[in-house]
Amino acid sequence: MSNRVTNILVPIVSVILGLIVGAIIMLVSGFSPIDGYIALWNGIFGDAYTIGETIRQITPYILAGLAVAFAFRSGLFNIGVEGQLIVGWFAAAYVGLVFEDLPKIIHLPLSLIAAMLAGALWGFVPGLLKAKFRVHEVIVTIMMNYIALHVTNALIKTVSDGGDRTERIFSSASLRSEFLANLTDFSRLHYGILIALIMVGVMWFLLEKTTLGYELKAVGFNQNASEYAGMNVNKNIILAMVISGMFAGLAGAMEALGTFEYISSKGGFTGIGFDGIAVALLGMNTPLGVIFGATLFGSLKYGALNMPNAAGIPLEIVEIVIAVIIFFVASGYIIRLLLQRMASKKGAK
Repeated sequence: MSNRVTNILVPIVSVILGLIVGAIIMLVSGFSPIDGYIALWNGIFGDAYTIGETIRQITPYILAGLAVAFAFRSGLFNIGVEGQLIVGWFAAAYVGLVFEDLPKIIHLPLSLIAAMLAGALWGFVPGLLKAKFRVHEVIVTIMMNYIALHVTNALIKTVSDGGDRTERIFSSASLRSEFLANLTDFSRLHYGILIALIMVGVMWFLLEKTTLGYELKAVGFNQNASEYAGMNVNKNIILAMVISGMFAGLAGAMEALGTFEYISSKGGFTGIGFDGIAVALLGMNTPLGVIFGATLFGSLKYGALNMPNAAGIPLEIVEIVIAVIIFFVASGYIIRLLLQRMASKKGAK
């Protein structure tokens, strides 16, 4: 069996196995798998509104996945995407509501840049500590998540005069569009999806077509060899975390300028940054793979919201079913091995 056929079969078989096991779980729990999956399908593709909302849900997952994948490709494990996303969200929302009379062509890019800079700053700290003092980035980035959450909550109270959410941003900083709203029956779909797809291209170009990308991958592969070859290892470690943080900050901007148009201190962690780890792993840390992982995660996350309402399946069972589907997709390498063994046995016969 050729690698091309195997690459096509593995995700298909993975999803089918996940759906089968999910159906068994629903059946054992006393619920109809057919009704459950119809509700899931309708929650993703039921009408123009749900399609728009599904794409909207996928958008920050793409950027969070890129953030994790970029760090991975540079030999770093960025667990702090959630915190970088939160500070990016706040920075974008803040710039979006404090400048009133700016034209959109200036205000929107300024808000996006603010989010990228905030995420970059939150990535710079663990990068610097890793480069200069060899402090493990996993520990630092985990702790930075909590610092980001509580610092941001305090800033929200300051900006909103003791309230738990900011005012809505001005329309000049918004990513929403009347065209997309009309196209998707007034969903919250916004132009952020285009930014996310552009960033996929940016990551690919940066890693595959530039000297910087070559150095980042080389340092990630072998720091000692890279240093011997004359590369500045410390600089590349810091740069990798900064760029990763910029992707994460942009993910926060998608929520601040597109989905919600404000930031609240009530919600706690968004979960998008943590899910970005799974998105990157599902996508094999490649830009195109991240699109696949984000599409799967975003679709299942949003579509699952329809299962309790339309099929009467408890949220706990829904979460288990979705987790099982993702588990099988993540275990694709096992299915790949089984397919290759079956093909080799068939060839031997």
